[in-house]
Amino acid sequence: MAARKKNGSSPAKSASRPVRVGVVQMSCSADPEENLERAVEKVREAAAKGAQVVCLQELYRSLYFCQKEDASLFDLAESVPGPSTKALGKIAKEKKIVLVAPIFEKRAKGVYHNSAALIGDDGETIGLYRKMHIPDDPLFYEKYYFAPGDLGFKVFPTKYGKIAVLICWDQWFPEGARLASLAGAEILFYPTAIGWLDSEPKDAKVGMRDAWRTIQRSHAIANGVFVGVANRVGHEGGLTFWGSSFIADPFGRLLADGGTQKEQILVAECDLAKIEHQRRNWPFLRDRRIDAYGGLLKRVLDE
Repeated sequence: MAARKKNGSSPAKSASRPVRVGVVQMSCSADPEENLERAVEKVREAAAKGAQVVCLQELYRSLYFCQKEDASLFDLAESVPGPSTKALGKIAKEKKIVLVAPIFEKRAKGVYHNSAALIGDDGETIGLYRKMHIPDDPLFYEKYYFAPGDLGFKVFPTKYGKIAVLICWDQWFPEGARLASLAGAEILFYPTAIGWLDSEPKDAKVGMRDAWRTIQRSHAIANGVFVGVANRVGHEGGLTFWGSSFIADPFGRLLADGGTQKEQILVAECDLAKIEHQRRNWPFLRDRRIDAYGGLLKRVLDE
């Protein structure tokens, strides 16, 4: 491919569409009500910094309980609508912001999901996303708690742009990011709870964190969209959550970058008009060979 003269650094000639995006990076306690109250205050602080769309981290209302299989922990789940959407809807309406609210969802007796509600600036729930990819790894025993999502990769029109939410393990799969982008998403949010096992060697920890950041920045680049990532911090059980929340532009450049240990609220201005400019100069969506991708619908390809 011939070298391109433009690298996404110049804005499109069309009118700008600035949106201030915020992600909350916080630690959690064993008290769900305390976590909810602290999340509301963090959202309030993000709004004070000018954020118009704010994303909380995965399962923010509790400690990361999936480190063990314990049926009593299903008691942490809540319905939608429920306590989280009520409290966060109130602050969304007060501050006229849009909120991504991760929820341990009780859908029915014995049926639970790792979900995220999107709450509009009027305080009402716009829609719901249910985590599609469910991991099962040491200290991440999510298959015990969560049924796989069945709503697909949804895009939600909001006052501040078209938003898609994917949750944690979803971030490793390019298919979800691509489908959401093809459906019109302008910002992909990844609420997350990811960390190191205490037993892992230092070099492995460095590599994992780097891979995690790289894969999500690649979704921004490959699809020409903004990406916002909210991860937790703190030591819980056998895990140390590495924070490192960030906001990236459609060329994968970091507009805001969080640390590994402290609670932080990141806010960055995202000019959604740059999506058109990026896709004109790096036309990955145009050049897709949709006639040749049928094999993606198979688990593995026959030799």
